[in-house]
Amino acid sequence: MVCVASLRSFAVRAANLGCCSSSGRVPWRDVDARRRVIYPESCRRFRAIVTMMADSFLSEPSTVSIALEEKVYAEEGERGYASGSWKSENGRLSCGYSSFRGKRASMEDFYDLKTSKMDGEDVHLFGIFDGHGGSRAAEYLKEHLFENLMKHPEFIADTKTAISETYKKTDSDFLDAEKGTFRDDGSTAATAVLVGQHLFVANVGDSRAVISKAGKAVPLSNDHKPNRSDERKRIEDAGGVVMWAGTWRVGGVLAMSRAFGNRLLKQYVVADPEIQEDEVNNELELLVLASDGLWDVVPNEDAISLARTEEEPEAAARKLTEMAFSRGSADNITCIVVRFHHHHTMDIEALREGSE
Repeated sequence: MVCVASLRSFAVRAANLGCCSSSGRVPWRDVDARRRVIYPESCRRFRAIVTMMADSFLSEPSTVSIALEEKVYAEEGERGYASGSWKSENGRLSCGYSSFRGKRASMEDFYDLKTSKMDGEDVHLFGIFDGHGGSRAAEYLKEHLFENLMKHPEFIADTKTAISETYKKTDSDFLDAEKGTFRDDGSTAATAVLVGQHLFVANVGDSRAVISKAGKAVPLSNDHKPNRSDERKRIEDAGGVVMWAGTWRVGGVLAMSRAFGNRLLKQYVVADPEIQEDEVNNELELLVLASDGLWDVVPNEDAISLARTEEEPEAAARKLTEMAFSRGSADNITCIVVRFHHHHTMDIEALREGSE
């Protein structure tokens, strides 16, 4: 497994593209990570620290090399920016991401990308984690959520149950890890898990997942806002209160109704994910995962329309962050764009049929 560490001093969060074993059942896939750091002229005094770690822990691993290329841009005293790309070896998927500190003083967004092969199924995982009140909760999710999920004994057989249980367990583990500290930060999570041809999207908070299906924008998550009628009822039934304080907030404090962490509000602000499932077919073109720094100013339709104009998903992700910033987003902006290449799959199947 390879972890591409972040430029922490500049608060640019890195992608983690890798894989892990599950009770010894999974051939471990080695990941080759490449990173390019580009500095503009105004950044002569800036020094980037890049760490690459590789651990191989199975005696006879079946390895497939997958390349991740990341470009990190920085301007001294200005906004930090990172983007990167990845393509599956079979040509069925390509992915790009972009992460932008924007107008915020610090970066609290994290993102994660992993791939593996389990029980004969290709598995790909993509996640956006948007921290609030600090970055620790989002960082913890990046480090542990997908790792915990792939270790769940029912991950392949009952993926939805595995996701639900893993979300709640990881939240509990994070709260236990933070005992004795004075921090009380939290994080959203919007994740997409592709198991074979089945896509599972899970969401906690107000990060969002939207797909392009036959050219139309279709949301696969519903933002957890305190004024959502079902969320308000759940909070009030638990003894909490939703009130207006610039926006609708739980207890007048938190502007989302579900999150990881947030110990002081945990009775009302749960980490139970809502999960939607879709089939990967020829109508499914794109998946866009993003933090609310994008969705606050870019409607679903605009995001899909822009992403469809770009062949390369990294270019699409970068343009989406630029669009959000130009439209006045005051938050960190992070997004992942996944493109499904059905023509490649059909070509392979045609070749197989012709050889039989």
